[in-house]
Amino acid sequence: MTAPGRILVVDDDPTVAEVVARYLARDGHEVTCVADGRTALRRALDHPPDLIVLDLMLPGVGGLEVCRRLRASSAVPIVMLTALGAETDRLAGLELGADDYVTKPFSPRELALRVKSVLRRARGPAVPSVPAGPGGPWRDGGLVVDAAAHEAVLDGAPLALTAREFDLLAFLVRHPRRAFTRDDLLKQVWDWSFGDASTVTVHVRRLREKIEDDPTAPRRIVTVWGVGYRYEPAAEGAGA
Repeated sequence: MTAPGRILVVDDDPTVAEVVARYLARDGHEVTCVADGRTALRRALDHPPDLIVLDLMLPGVGGLEVCRRLRASSAVPIVMLTALGAETDRLAGLELGADDYVTKPFSPRELALRVKSVLRRARGPAVPSVPAGPGGPWRDGGLVVDAAAHEAVLDGAPLALTAREFDLLAFLVRHPRRAFTRDDLLKQVWDWSFGDASTVTVHVRRLREKIEDDPTAPRRIVTVWGVGYRYEPAAEGAGA
């Protein structure tokens, strides 16, 4: 069971903000609502929340810019609210580091469940589908992925990963040399029975930028043409 958290809801539509806050409060969360990007940034920095529900269409500083600025200094989980069909904005938000998204019009109950899922994964300690091995953290050359600590390190330096990025990396490294389709990864990592497969594509691209020597010619997270992706260990005998 996921413990309640401090949630910052950012939406300039008071009706939407009120409905979202009411549903989240039913799950025990402490909810603060703000109506513009500048206030959201100040609030998030002064009183860091456990998660942010962020509308992309905001007055002044837009939601994408809020996401970009937050990601420069924080890994706080972000669930975006996007307009139905606004694929460009949705993908841009994922590229900037958002963890999940819900399209408007949306079910408040669905949003509450997405919030619960993202919070659970952000807090760890371990994703059920990616259990820590009995020998400890999973190692591959200079890459160490510790599911119990919810931490990844490359060449001695901690990797700044969002909750979803960590989940994806942990899942792939625990299943080396096995190819997964994007739909497989949506089910196994996102817990989605259906969804936009481009979400996986964006997260893979972001992960490659953080763990590959040359993201344009990846050697760890490789593309299996016509299928999806596979993790290829960089070191012989890599494992827990």
